[in-house]
Amino acid sequence: MNKALFEAVEMLEKEKGISKEYMYGKIIKALEKAFEHENNGGSNVRVVLNPEKHDLKVYRQMTVVEEVTDPRTQIALVDVKRKTKRNIVGSVIEEAVKPDEFKRLSARIGRQFIVQAIREAERELRDREYQEKKGEAVSATVDFVDPNTGNVRLNLGNFTSALAKDEQIEGETYTIGQHIKVYIHEEHLDNGNTFYKVSRRHPGLIKALFELNIPEIQDGTVIIMNVAREAGSRTKISVMSRDPDVDPIGTCVGTQNQRKSVVTGELNGEKIDIIKYSESPEEYVKAALQPATVDSVVMEGERACKVYVAADQLSLAIGKGGQNARLAANLTGIKIDIKTTE
Repeated sequence: MNKALFEAVEMLEKEKGISKEYMYGKIIKALEKAFEHENNGGSNVRVVLNPEKHDLKVYRQMTVVEEVTDPRTQIALVDVKRKTKRNIVGSVIEEAVKPDEFKRLSARIGRQFIVQAIREAERELRDREYQEKKGEAVSATVDFVDPNTGNVRLNLGNFTSALAKDEQIEGETYTIGQHIKVYIHEEHLDNGNTFYKVSRRHPGLIKALFELNIPEIQDGTVIIMNVAREAGSRTKISVMSRDPDVDPIGTCVGTQNQRKSVVTGELNGEKIDIIKYSESPEEYVKAALQPATVDSVVMEGERACKVYVAADQLSLAIGKGGQNARLAANLTGIKIDIKTTE
């Protein structure tokens, strides 16, 4: 029994990454509870594990008293077999639990305990991995696609998650075994179980993908200030540089558009406009409305403005279905009213 138990613990560490120390702690607590339950809550024991020798011993602890009132936890001084100066009234002595009794209790907790301990350990590993990866773009493999709801089950390594239909990019289709990038952004509880929300639509995915692929963003030289996104169609991001010698837009675009192409490739060709952030709201709005050329911006309070463009730039500034103006307003946080200069 002992050898098999230790071998099982070693196997768990190798195959599932559950540390032996964690499992040994669970084994000790489980045996303590088993003995306590066996004696109706009145037994004190000490469990000793020796992984090197594959040895496990359990000692019952008894308090030495003049007169026994609780035989589960007390022993009379006259009944103490080993007479020493330490074995006086009030002291605690230990006696090894008989092998037959130990085997019976071990069998009771064995399989059920191991399964429960593994589940708890796996949950802790998932929680830790989630906390480490929250706010990041991670690789996931499609495990299952529900033909009725369109929801997708993903394998993210140590845990699985569901990519809900409303978190998918419109028009995308998924196949079992497909590798995709998703954004980990939220956790929630349902009937005591922890679930991790992932998304392909979240604006954070854009920022996370640029961070993943551009060293200057990773080291803080270039900063993504804001993101406005209509997933699957178009995104605008604003960037700034802490180093005057580093061009933030050129850094994100890369030589021959290489860096930007990596990101758009992960998003099936979603268009991304990269603009330079400015503390000046007028300059920021002008940049946000690119590719249109803006003649002037007149602020009307802190969060509203009128923008004047040439007649031939009006449709470009507004964009198809108002998309360009809408994204620019979301990016800057400023309400934009576009008019022709004429």
